Amino acid sequence: MDNPRAVDRLCHATGLLLVLSGLGHLGVFAVDGGPWVGPVSWRKPVTFGLSFGLTLIAITWVTSYLHVGPRLRSALLLVLAADCVVEAGGITLQAWRRVPSHLNMETPFDTAVSMTLAVGGGVLVALLTVFAVASFPHRPTGPAGMPLAVRSGFAILLVALASGAAMIARGVVLTRTGHQEAAYRSTAPLKPLHGVSLHAVFALPALAWLLSRSPWSERTRRRIVATAVGCYTAAVAAAGVRAVLTYR
Repeated sequence: MDNPRAVDRLCHATGLLLVLSGLGHLGVFAVDGGPWVGPVSWRKPVTFGLSFGLTLIAITWVTSYLHVGPRLRSALLLVLAADCVVEAGGITLQAWRRVPSHLNMETPFDTAVSMTLAVGGGVLVALLTVFAVASFPHRPTGPAGMPLAVRSGFAILLVALASGAAMIARGVVLTRTGHQEAAYRSTAPLKPLHGVSLHAVFALPALAWLLSRSPWSERTRRRIVATAVGCYTAAVAAAGVRAVLTYR
């Protein structure tokens, strides 16, 4: 698919379906009940559906400001969309089967799902890292404050990718060495850091876009974006300190 606009529409539609899936499972939780936390809960298809959907929509939008060839961008976005569907789909499947989705090696099927999710996570890290790196050699386009917002969002996103990779790596090691329950618990300290840093790539550019609709001067808008970047960075740093203090 070489038409960038068609790719953007496809990715936005896919992201919207994932968001709707997450919201739908919130309704399932309201009816079915059960625990909200833990390795087996309706929280996972809810939060991952919303997260993957919003991330796909955000990345599709934000990368339009990057100096990336249209064919390369389209190819990367198509792989990203497929990966998001596989990740959210695997997590949702396991929730309906009432078994853990990540780090679950109890049966051959569970192992296949778990490893697929782990590989998909690696693909996600690689794709988003490519986009993040591409934001720095050439100044992103867009209204006042957008270049800083895009670059900062991608830089903070790298923290989310690193923390996510750390959770998967440590969990797999613990699982492979026979510490299944410890593997499930091991992700808890890094979850706040991962969650906070994951959506900066949407929140900061969205702020810059909203400010472009205001009557304020470009200088004022840049200052507001810079202040927001500082506040977001402080929040990520606080989550990082918490992760270090609670990591075991």
